[in-house]
Amino acid sequence: MAPKRNSKYTLPVPLPEGKILDDVEGKQWTLGKMIGSGGFGLIYLAFPANKTADDARHVIKVEYQENGPLFSELKFYQRAAKQDCIKKWIALNQLDYLGIPQFYGSGLTTFKGRSYRFMVMERLGIDLQKLLGLNGTFTKSTVLHLGVRMLDVLEYIHENEYIHGDIKAANLLLGYKNPDQVYLADYGLSYRYCPNGNHKQYQENPKKSHNGTMEFTSLDAHKGVALSRRSDLEILGYCMLRWACGKLPWEGDLADPLAVQRAKANLLDELPESVLRWAPSRSSCCEIAHFLECASSLAYNEKPDYQMFKKILNSGETPLGPLAFSTSGHGTEVRAPHKQKVDLRKAATKEVNQTLNSLTEKKLHGERSAAWRGERGEKLGGWINNETAQDSTRRRQPSHMPQEYVSEIQNYLQKYSCIQSSNSSYKRHQDFTRPDINKSRPLDWWKYDTDTDTTGEVAMEAEGSHFTLSEEMKRSVYVYGSLILFLLVLIFLALYFL
Repeated sequence: MAPKRNSKYTLPVPLPEGKILDDVEGKQWTLGKMIGSGGFGLIYLAFPANKTADDARHVIKVEYQENGPLFSELKFYQRAAKQDCIKKWIALNQLDYLGIPQFYGSGLTTFKGRSYRFMVMERLGIDLQKLLGLNGTFTKSTVLHLGVRMLDVLEYIHENEYIHGDIKAANLLLGYKNPDQVYLADYGLSYRYCPNGNHKQYQENPKKSHNGTMEFTSLDAHKGVALSRRSDLEILGYCMLRWACGKLPWEGDLADPLAVQRAKANLLDELPESVLRWAPSRSSCCEIAHFLECASSLAYNEKPDYQMFKKILNSGETPLGPLAFSTSGHGTEVRAPHKQKVDLRKAATKEVNQTLNSLTEKKLHGERSAAWRGERGEKLGGWINNETAQDSTRRRQPSHMPQEYVSEIQNYLQKYSCIQSSNSSYKRHQDFTRPDINKSRPLDWWKYDTDTDTTGEVAMEAEGSHFTLSEEMKRSVYVYGSLILFLLVLIFLALYFL
């Protein structure tokens, strides 16, 4: 089990600014000013001894030598995160970058009779917890973008026999040079789950229960089980839910680890409905619900299908652009507060125009509706046999899907709190097969089918005659009715914000 944040660990006495540190390779580093503390160590700006403080593009993390987290992080970098290995992985997987901070060196030093361990790392920018504290949530696109980037990192470290075990906004930092890049830092709780290719065995240990950050740690950690790959994915799922919704169902019970454990078990047992019920009415967490459902269905020692999980978060497999809260080369740009009505009005007008254009294209090109619904033939593989012992099998039973959906137009209107969603019918595709049930669900079960008319024939009585609308006429009524509705909404928004 990864080292627990033990109360006997203490923050070290700060080292004096300007102190020269010699790493194990003989390189000399000059300590700059202290910029923070984390866990049980201190963080300083640093620069090579032959350069000036103006070139402080490194940081040095310092702990007392007897402390555990920095030693664990050092071992992770020495075994699994060498720069040549990371570069080969980036080239092999055709990535633009991999969000693991660069390691430059380490060593020991003494001050006032105490021995210190230090690590020299790449300097990074602001952490996402500070950005999250400004608005409380991130946009849906940002949350899914962050999820895909973290899957890139997790796939790499998992392939190198390690799990992170402490994913959270405070450990995600933007790049110092390029704030459009995001890095997963702090490997003090990293754990070698598969040393020399031999996966740890599932074994509950109450003495090691509830390890990690209480809000996000996995059910395995609550039970004292050595963490595995499914733990990292589960933790990431909780993080995305928190970033999207602003809170988690168990945040009021953090002083009671058992209550938190029960709340997480209930959430996973009732997926996807539990997440969809928890999500605010103006946000959609369908992808997160599906992500958590697949993560909780993994066996203890099962290798995740990382590409499948990425496709859940990015079904169109579109290239990832800049993050929503940063602009390349211009530092960090946080979303404007809701009080800035002018910006909101512009955003609303822009999105209305985009939606109207989209609807017009669908009317002129009916064949696009099939592509818009998504492919029906995709299936998930890799389900393991249900006879695997104890909790090493899947943890939960399947649950029925909800019978209502929110249409594309209603989703947009709800985003600006203009109207309440009307009664609609949620259509499930039948491609996502599982061995333990006869029903099936596809990878893209949350996508909507606009060509399906759930009301049957539309009959009209006129001058004693009975008329039945054709499918094309019904589509025309739907499109032009939607256009009129959006124009009315646009007028309402213009009047409201002017």
